[in-house]
Amino acid sequence: ELPRFAAPPLVYISGEEMSRYTMQLILERWVEPAVDTSSWEFYDLSCTARDESGDAVLRDAVAAGKRIGAIFKEPTVTPTREQVRSMGLLKPLGSPNGLMRKGWNGVTISRDTIHIPGIELGFKRPVLFERHAVGGEYGAGWKKVGRGRVLTTFFPENMEDKPVVVDGRELKDGRSAVVVYDNPLDNVEDLAHIFFTRCLEQQVVPYVVTKKTVFKWQEGFWQIMHDVFENHYKDAYLDSGLLKQTGGELQHLISDAATMQIIRWTDGGFGMACHNYDGDMLTDEVAQVHRSPGFITSNLTGKREDGVLIKEFEASHGTVADLWHAHLWGEETSMNPLGMVVALLGAMDHAASLAPGADAGQTAKFTEACREAVYQAFRDGRGTRDMAGPSGLTTEQFVDTVAEDLLERLATGKAKAPLKEAADPQVLHPPRKFRRNHRYDEGKMRALFKRFDVDDDNQIGFEEFVEMALEMGIAPL
Repeated sequence: ELPRFAAPPLVYISGEEMSRYTMQLILERWVEPAVDTSSWEFYDLSCTARDESGDAVLRDAVAAGKRIGAIFKEPTVTPTREQVRSMGLLKPLGSPNGLMRKGWNGVTISRDTIHIPGIELGFKRPVLFERHAVGGEYGAGWKKVGRGRVLTTFFPENMEDKPVVVDGRELKDGRSAVVVYDNPLDNVEDLAHIFFTRCLEQQVVPYVVTKKTVFKWQEGFWQIMHDVFENHYKDAYLDSGLLKQTGGELQHLISDAATMQIIRWTDGGFGMACHNYDGDMLTDEVAQVHRSPGFITSNLTGKREDGVLIKEFEASHGTVADLWHAHLWGEETSMNPLGMVVALLGAMDHAASLAPGADAGQTAKFTEACREAVYQAFRDGRGTRDMAGPSGLTTEQFVDTVAEDLLERLATGKAKAPLKEAADPQVLHPPRKFRRNHRYDEGKMRALFKRFDVDDDNQIGFEEFVEMALEMGIAPL
């Protein structure tokens, strides 16, 4: 039996469905045998718990997260109208994310590619993203209106100052939607420092993405990012050689161009910082290039009044309802928990950095051993079926095989004999067809092939391939 070490304080937010079931197995088989979690605070954000408490459990979780500063969150359900009825909830429940971002003074949502040494998932090198955590359409006020006039007026905090008319316009359509939102900029300096520090640490090229050529109000975001870079980071980036391909300057990308470059730059090695909505959209595109949302992080960073960084770690995917229904029907499932595991280990590492007197070495030993045990399972072909194909393991088998290796590493300092070393020059490329939602229209695929098989020889030669890549906008330029 392993000696257990006392983990530093952490807020653990549980969700529901398949992600909840899988994380419960992981807590029981990986964490509890080695870690004393008595200092962790657990909050149940299932729909039932939120409904029964009048959402007090959500408010309590946010308060605890602000106090402790390190949070892990499982995927949660924001119920549809049908789910409100089927679950017998008293009223609809909103997404918890807005209250969390507000309560933790959210600065940025970092969504990065996850990489397994020895396996190529999509991008060859890391891709980092900073999505501004506040502002934009998500907090908009709006009304459906008809013909008339709209006047948007700003009233300064000091009531002695004169009001300022922001916009006035005439509405000539019988049906319109008037939308009002603001884009706060006070914390963009914090976002910039987080972004440029992370890109430098991981040796990736930074880009700032806006649509400022059309949306003139986005100029402020770019200007703040640019000023922080020039005053604090440019010399270090020049010394690193990361700006060679950008002419020695911080590069701005129009959001339209960013959508194309994400498809083209499959070698990775870049980072992008952008507004809230652009970040939401572009990181979904990154997830598709990098196999799926299960291989992308989603970490919220906020800032407490005393300057301490609050960090909340979660996976980018949802509760995986289809596998949960299969599980309830008694069918075998094969749930890949990688995104949630990376999030939990990140939260544990951050908790150790915040806790004075905590034995950070013990936490680091556990999180590193756990990461390597998970990675080794995938390299050895002991992964879930989205990675290993039909011969892959079930949800429970995967948890068990990693647990066996993890406990061996913690007890002896050595891994079980691996079948494939991480440094093996032969990189694995798991076929995308192993993903359970991998579907394509064969008829349309054949029509697409025929369109570019100009000489009708049932092959696509290089010139035909070049024409195809150019037309589809994926050709390296």
